[in-house]
Amino acid sequence: MAKKATKAKPAAKKAAKAPAAKKAVKAPAAKKAVKAPAAKKAAKKAKRKPNPALMKPVQPDAILGAVVGNKPAPRGQITKKLWDYIKKNGLQDSKNKRNINADDALKAVFGGKKQVSMFEMTKLVSNHISA
Repeated sequence: MAKKATKAKPAAKKAAKAPAAKKAVKAPAAKKAVKAPAAKKAAKKAKRKPNPALMKPVQPDAILGAVVGNKPAPRGQITKKLWDYIKKNGLQDSKNKRNINADDALKAVFGGKKQVSMFEMTKLVSNHISA
């Protein structure tokens, strides 16, 4: 009989621990519900207005105009058109995607360089833009 009594006690302990475990699960769920409105406020703050200076149309010169067009456009649009040209003609380096291999039109924009990095490209393109 002593063995039966000892088996009943661990079962009673497990039953007693189960409600405590449920309370621990409910507490973090309540915290998540409190954090949700704060996350919505952070998402509203994350929306920013674009910088008006970057939205101002700029005029590409004749060399850059051969690639992206001669009409004035914001800097972001010029960069987008340049990337469209690069992807359309497969000029992105296959081994290192950060490098652009220049064709004849882009060599003039890049100052005669055969290959430039994407970061250097924006610097070189800015030389062909007038405000």
